[in-house]
Amino acid sequence: MTGNNHYISAEEKGNHVYPEDVQVLTVDGREIFLVGTAHVSQGSVDLVRQVIENEKPDCVCVELDDKRYQALSGRKRWESLDLKEIIKKKQLSTLLVNLILSSYQKKLGMQLGVMPGAELLQATREAEKHSIPVSLCDRDVRVTLRRAWHGTSFFKKGYLLATLLLSLFDTTELTEEKLEELKKKDVLSELMSELGEAMPVLKRVLIDERDIYLAEKIKMSAGRKLVAVVGAGHVEGIKKRIDEDHSKAMSEISKFPPVSSWVKALGWAIPLLIIGSLAAIGIQKGSNAAGANLLYWILANGIPSAIGAFLAWAHPLTIASAFAAAPVTSLTPVIGAGYVTAFVQVMVRPPVVREFETVGEDMSTITGWWRNKLLRVFLAFLLPGFGSLIGTWIGGVEIISNLF
Repeated sequence: MTGNNHYISAEEKGNHVYPEDVQVLTVDGREIFLVGTAHVSQGSVDLVRQVIENEKPDCVCVELDDKRYQALSGRKRWESLDLKEIIKKKQLSTLLVNLILSSYQKKLGMQLGVMPGAELLQATREAEKHSIPVSLCDRDVRVTLRRAWHGTSFFKKGYLLATLLLSLFDTTELTEEKLEELKKKDVLSELMSELGEAMPVLKRVLIDERDIYLAEKIKMSAGRKLVAVVGAGHVEGIKKRIDEDHSKAMSEISKFPPVSSWVKALGWAIPLLIIGSLAAIGIQKGSNAAGANLLYWILANGIPSAIGAFLAWAHPLTIASAFAAAPVTSLTPVIGAGYVTAFVQVMVRPPVVREFETVGEDMSTITGWWRNKLLRVFLAFLLPGFGSLIGTWIGGVEIISNLF
């Protein structure tokens, strides 16, 4: 560290003896107790309680954004989750990835005997107990996921999705040695670090950018003495960056990434090409030929999308909406067929609270995806959308070839 800022290990502190998971930083005359935790460790829960109880800081900083805090604390129950609004805002894929990551942590937590994020929740409760302000220092999870997805290449996106999905169905029982090792680690950061080795962009967004964000938000928190509770995987990054000025970078890494210009261009180019080809066929070969090609386009899009909805075991109205929507949504990049079918499925077969509560367990089995009505909404989103994509290429190739 440079200037007057430095850090010492907690055992050198004198008043209280802490394990090496606690680092004491002195930054611009302020004292920061940086507590590195494993997100599924009872030992971390106890350590957080001990440090806050002993130090009585001016502020407790936690590695949570507002949405994760509300979910962990139970102040935003499943009853208040508006699926229709999530679909309208096109955030269904973000919710799905969140559920997959939560399921991964919960699976480990069940074997380790403590639920994921328990130490973060403990930090907020201990702060409330002593009337200490809480500072939520993590970046909005939606921004993080969108930036990670945006920065990943098309083929790497497939690798990422496959890795996440396979993690759901991994039934490997952990050995006692592995369990003890995991208790000392931030398991989610471990997963992300492994993915980061294959995809450096992913590591930059999920780890490095958040290290910067967390460091800056901790510095922005009020008080002379702070306790900051973060995943162990972020400790070294925060120590490295907390003495640096990243205020300018904060505005950039806090934003949703813009849609690439070439993606926008491609999104409009394909529909315009299809519509233009249909018009040209009408001029060259007459209205009957244009009508026949239009019918082919409707069937080529509608049938695969409807089959996707059928395979999702969706409601008959959802299947009908897939057939009707796909030929239209394929001609505009504004909305996909999957969003239409997911919305209809929520309207006609809304999930009940129990299915929200068991979604983590149901995700880990093949049959659970069709049994749980919440997961069936995701299937009604993904499979008709995939069917529409197939139909767009089949119909587009046929129409363009007929033109020439």
